Amino acid sequence: MKEKKYNLFVAIAMIVGIVIGSGIFFKSDDILRLTNGDIGVGILVFMIGAISIIFGSLAMGTLASITDGSGGIFSYADQFCNRKIASAFGWFNTLAYYPGLSAVLAWVSGIYISILFGIEPKLETQILIGLACMILFYIVNILSAKFAGLFQGASTIIKLIPLIIIGIGGLVGGDVSHINTVDTQTLMSTSWLLALAPMAFSFDGWYIATNISSELKNSKKNLPLALLISPILILIVYIAYFIGISSYVGPEKIIELGDSHVQYAAINLLGNSGANIIITFVVISVLGTLNGVILGGIRMPYSLATKNLIPFSDKVKKINKKLGISIGAAIITCSLSLIALFLHYILTKYNVLGGSDISEISIVFNYILFIFLYIAVIRLANKKKIKGIIKGYIVPCLAIFGSLIIFFGSMGGNNFWFYILFSFIIFMIGYIYSIKISNKSK
Repeated sequence: MKEKKYNLFVAIAMIVGIVIGSGIFFKSDDILRLTNGDIGVGILVFMIGAISIIFGSLAMGTLASITDGSGGIFSYADQFCNRKIASAFGWFNTLAYYPGLSAVLAWVSGIYISILFGIEPKLETQILIGLACMILFYIVNILSAKFAGLFQGASTIIKLIPLIIIGIGGLVGGDVSHINTVDTQTLMSTSWLLALAPMAFSFDGWYIATNISSELKNSKKNLPLALLISPILILIVYIAYFIGISSYVGPEKIIELGDSHVQYAAINLLGNSGANIIITFVVISVLGTLNGVILGGIRMPYSLATKNLIPFSDKVKKINKKLGISIGAAIITCSLSLIALFLHYILTKYNVLGGSDISEISIVFNYILFIFLYIAVIRLANKKKIKGIIKGYIVPCLAIFGSLIIFFGSMGGNNFWFYILFSFIIFMIGYIYSIKISNKSK
């Protein structure tokens, strides 16, 4: 039995801390570029993203309120879908989602640490710094899960500071003429739908907190609360920041500067010394996201092992009594993340993915997988196990709608069908493995 070491604040901090991190800082320029610098359409993109995260969180919260199982979405798939789907969920997240996301977050940590210390922005340097950050946070999460949770809470508070300062400062000192209404011509072109992919990255990770459900105090009450409060807070902060920085720097300048537009805005608002403080907060913000992903990711192989759904399950599901964590699961997740970081370096250096990154391989596919869980909510409502039309039908239907919008909106992106095929293959490996294990046990 795992120790109940996390409270409601940590759960909220984990969701907010994972979602608000690198995405809003280094994807705002991508969203503006794909919407032709139209801030109004950019806000619309964020609102569409809110449909998937807010209603998705509410649907997940409904499932969380009726189970104590460990493993979050894996546990929900196992209990409310079937063992084969759960296995496929777990394998996909273990082999593709968590390693890819960790690799990109480590790289982004390297980008902003390089900016902070004035290091030459070479890819190799950024990757090496990211590698050091990744290894550090795996060590922290292995040696002290409680300290990792405390860091998650602290970094969440700190990461809101640059967003609030730039958001409010931009609105007060910026040119409000940049804040336009939605341009009909841009909207009718439908090319702006491609902005849903970077937007999905900015909102991604809200469901990772479900992985600590078995370690969360009063999880049936606290997890649904966290899944309700966090998305609303995230949406408010995102829109305020996006409008603020767009009005202050200007859409064209943000597109031109790319990831360094945050530093540019900070220097102009607060001077060089103040800018360094803001960039320091940004670095802590990104590191907090990396820590949250590692904190959640380590628990996925363990969850699979408890159901004997991965090789060497007997070893992986053993919890170290002193550390309170599965060392085997940590080693698996860390090894896969290191491999993903190396692949990210190769693919980025030679521009194999045409400007996208390996995290996009799994993020969009994950939203399609969630539809299984949203349908499970509807089925439970049909069986009268979930009461209320809103909770049992309207919420999951809107969550499905949000997932489909992200999926179809991302279809025009580079290598989209390659990503989907790659993800589907991994999904099917997990599905087939569960069948193999089931046949052996008969």
